[in-house]
Amino acid sequence: MNKGKTAGILLLISFILGVVIYQILQGPLLFADDFLTTTSENKNRIITSTVLGLLNGVITIAIAVLVLPVFKQYNFSLSFLYLSFTIVNFAMIAIDNVSALSILELSLSHSKYEADNDGALGIIGELLYQKHWWTHYMSLLSSSFYLFTFYLLFYQSKLIPKIISLFGLIAVSMMFIEIMSSIFGQSIGMILMLPLGIAQLSLVGWLLIKGINQQNNSK
Repeated sequence: MNKGKTAGILLLISFILGVVIYQILQGPLLFADDFLTTTSENKNRIITSTVLGLLNGVITIAIAVLVLPVFKQYNFSLSFLYLSFTIVNFAMIAIDNVSALSILELSLSHSKYEADNDGALGIIGELLYQKHWWTHYMSLLSSSFYLFTFYLLFYQSKLIPKIISLFGLIAVSMMFIEIMSSIFGQSIGMILMLPLGIAQLSLVGWLLIKGINQQNNSK
């Protein structure tokens, strides 16, 4: 099978996992106002989300390894930088997962000892909530670096239509702006994340249908 089509399948799996993890399993629980209650009531969802998160990180590295022999023909240094960013992103996902599991453990304790230590557990819960918020956004920030180099490599190599890679670069830049604005407490709006989803699906569609053509250097 063409490496591009294999990468397309892995990218599609990664995209689906991202939606399931952050929009269905984890996000609605850990970022809820009553997260200490909702998390303990949905223990298996949190555990499942962390396992899937690590799997998604592995898939991201696998994609980088898969396309490395192709990309390095066009930009050797940037290709290995891309691979390095995926490894860093995996580490950030692992750290974020530890934060999520810490909230789960506190939530389970809260459900057992709420009457005795509600005030203390509430304070600790708020601290862990803030810690998880930071690890989550640092994980998102790290993902913007590997995604930008990914689309930049496609743009330089012309292995896919430039309009797709250029749109991807713009979409990642928009995501980066939103992440940074959120970190500094001035969120512009999650709508800035939407173009990246469209870019990812566009890339997946192209790779699944056309793959990548190393002889294609047309604009």
